[in-house]
Amino acid sequence: MLTVDPRDPLPLWRQLEEGVRNLVAAGSLPPGAAVPSVRELARELTVNPATIAKAYQRLCDAGVLEVRRGEGTFVAAGAPTLPRAERRRRLLQAARSYAAHAATLGLGVEEATAAARQACEELEETNRDADANRERSKR
Repeated sequence: MLTVDPRDPLPLWRQLEEGVRNLVAAGSLPPGAAVPSVRELARELTVNPATIAKAYQRLCDAGVLEVRRGEGTFVAAGAPTLPRAERRRRLLQAARSYAAHAATLGLGVEEATAAARQACEELEETNRDADANRERSKR
Protein backbone atom coordinates (compact mmCIF):
# COMPACT_ATOMS: atom_id res chain seq x y z
CA MET A 1 0.00 0.00 0.00
CA LEU A 2 1.30 3.41 -0.92
CA THR A 3 0.96 6.34 1.43
CA VAL A 4 2.21 9.90 1.49
CA ASP A 5 2.76 12.25 4.40
CA PRO A 6 2.33 15.95 3.58
CA ARG A 7 4.31 16.81 6.73
CA ASP A 8 7.33 14.84 5.52
CA PRO A 9 10.05 17.14 4.14
CA LEU A 10 10.46 14.82 1.12
CA PRO A 11 8.38 15.93 -1.87
CA LEU A 12 5.25 13.83 -2.40
CA TRP A 13 6.47 12.54 -5.76
CA ARG A 14 9.67 11.32 -4.08
CA GLN A 15 7.69 9.59 -1.32
CA LEU A 16 5.63 7.82 -4.00
CA GLU A 17 8.70 6.89 -6.00
CA GLU A 18 10.41 5.41 -2.95
CA GLY A 19 7.24 3.65 -1.88
CA VAL A 20 6.85 1.92 -5.24
CA ARG A 21 10.56 1.05 -5.36
CA ASN A 22 10.31 -0.52 -1.91
CA LEU A 23 7.18 -2.52 -2.81
CA VAL A 24 8.84 -3.79 -5.98
CA ALA A 25 12.16 -4.54 -4.29
CA ALA A 26 10.42 -6.41 -1.46
CA GLY A 27 8.43 -8.49 -3.95
CA SER A 28 5.07 -7.08 -2.87
CA LEU A 29 4.63 -5.85 -6.44
CA PRO A 30 6.01 -8.64 -8.64
CA PRO A 31 7.14 -8.20 -12.26
CA GLY A 32 4.15 -7.83 -14.55
CA ALA A 33 1.83 -6.59 -11.77
CA ALA A 34 -0.40 -3.69 -12.70
CA VAL A 35 -0.08 -0.50 -10.69
CA PRO A 36 -3.03 1.86 -10.18
CA SER A 37 -3.64 4.42 -12.89
CA VAL A 38 -2.48 7.98 -12.29
CA ARG A 39 -6.04 9.21 -11.77
CA GLU A 40 -6.99 6.30 -9.56
CA LEU A 41 -3.98 6.70 -7.26
CA ALA A 42 -4.35 10.49 -7.20
CA ARG A 43 -7.96 10.10 -6.07
CA GLU A 44 -7.05 7.44 -3.49
CA LEU A 45 -4.22 9.51 -1.97
CA THR A 46 -5.88 12.91 -2.57
CA VAL A 47 -2.80 14.08 -4.46
CA ASN A 48 -2.53 16.07 -7.68
CA PRO A 49 -2.38 13.68 -10.68
CA ALA A 50 0.74 15.51 -11.92
CA THR A 51 2.51 14.37 -8.75
CA ILE A 52 1.68 10.73 -9.47
CA ALA A 53 2.63 11.15 -13.13
CA LYS A 54 6.04 12.56 -12.18
CA ALA A 55 6.77 9.64 -9.84
CA TYR A 56 5.61 7.10 -12.44
CA GLN A 57 7.68 8.75 -15.18
CA ARG A 58 10.82 8.65 -13.03
CA LEU A 59 10.14 5.00 -12.24
CA CYS A 60 9.70 4.23 -15.94
CA ASP A 61 12.95 6.04 -16.73
CA ALA A 62 14.68 3.93 -14.06
CA GLY A 63 13.31 0.68 -15.49
CA VAL A 64 11.13 -0.12 -12.48
CA LEU A 65 7.81 0.41 -14.30
CA GLU A 66 6.76 0.10 -17.92
CA VAL A 67 3.80 1.59 -19.76
CA ARG A 68 1.85 -0.64 -22.11
CA ARG A 69 -0.11 1.59 -24.44
CA GLY A 70 -3.82 1.01 -24.02
CA GLU A 71 -3.31 -1.37 -21.08
CA GLY A 72 -1.78 0.66 -18.27
CA THR A 73 1.37 0.78 -16.17
CA PHE A 74 3.06 -2.37 -14.90
CA VAL A 75 6.09 -3.45 -12.93
CA ALA A 76 8.89 -4.04 -15.42
CA ALA A 77 10.12 -7.59 -15.98
CA GLY A 78 13.68 -6.71 -14.98
CA ALA A 79 12.74 -4.59 -11.97
CA PRO A 80 15.17 -5.00 -9.08
CA THR A 81 14.08 -7.06 -6.11
CA LEU A 82 15.63 -7.40 -2.68
CA PRO A 83 16.97 -10.72 -1.47
CA ARG A 84 15.14 -12.19 1.52
CA ALA A 85 18.09 -11.43 3.82
CA GLU A 86 18.00 -7.75 2.87
CA ARG A 87 14.25 -7.55 3.43
CA ARG A 88 14.76 -9.12 6.86
CA ARG A 89 17.57 -6.66 7.63
CA ARG A 90 15.38 -3.68 6.70
CA LEU A 91 12.48 -4.99 8.75
CA LEU A 92 14.71 -5.53 11.78
CA GLN A 93 16.11 -2.02 11.40
CA ALA A 94 12.59 -0.56 11.34
CA ALA A 95 11.57 -2.74 14.29
CA ARG A 96 14.52 -1.49 16.33
CA SER A 97 13.55 2.08 15.57
CA TYR A 98 9.95 1.36 16.59
CA ALA A 99 11.07 -0.36 19.80
CA ALA A 100 13.25 2.61 20.70
CA HIS A 101 10.36 5.00 20.07
CA ALA A 102 8.01 2.88 22.19
CA ALA A 103 10.58 2.83 25.01
CA THR A 104 10.88 6.63 24.95
CA LEU A 105 7.10 6.77 25.40
CA GLY A 106 7.40 4.49 28.41
CA LEU A 107 5.63 1.56 26.75
CA GLY A 108 6.47 -2.03 27.55
CA VAL A 109 6.83 -4.93 25.14
CA GLU A 110 3.16 -5.95 25.43
CA GLU A 111 1.82 -2.46 24.65
CA ALA A 112 4.29 -1.93 21.82
CA THR A 113 3.46 -5.31 20.31
CA ALA A 114 -0.27 -4.66 20.58
CA ALA A 115 0.12 -1.28 18.87
CA ALA A 116 2.20 -2.83 16.06
CA ARG A 117 -0.41 -5.58 15.59
CA GLN A 118 -3.19 -2.97 15.46
CA ALA A 119 -1.28 -0.94 12.87
CA CYS A 120 -0.78 -4.06 10.72
CA GLU A 121 -4.48 -4.91 10.95
CA GLU A 122 -5.44 -1.34 9.99
CA LEU A 123 -3.06 -1.50 7.02
CA GLU A 124 -4.60 -4.77 5.85
CA GLU A 125 -8.08 -3.26 6.13
CA THR A 126 -6.97 -0.17 4.18
CA ASN A 127 -5.48 -2.41 1.49
CA ARG A 128 -8.70 -4.44 1.23
CA ASP A 129 -10.74 -1.23 0.93
CA ALA A 130 -8.40 0.16 -1.73
CA ASP A 131 -8.56 -3.10 -3.71
CA ALA A 132 -12.36 -3.10 -3.51
CA ASN A 133 -12.49 0.54 -4.66
CA ARG A 134 -10.19 -0.25 -7.60
CA GLU A 135 -12.41 -3.17 -8.62
CA ARG A 136 -15.54 -1.00 -8.41
CA SER A 137 -13.94 1.75 -10.51
CA LYS A 138 -13.07 -0.78 -13.25
CA ARG A 139 -16.74 -1.61 -13.76
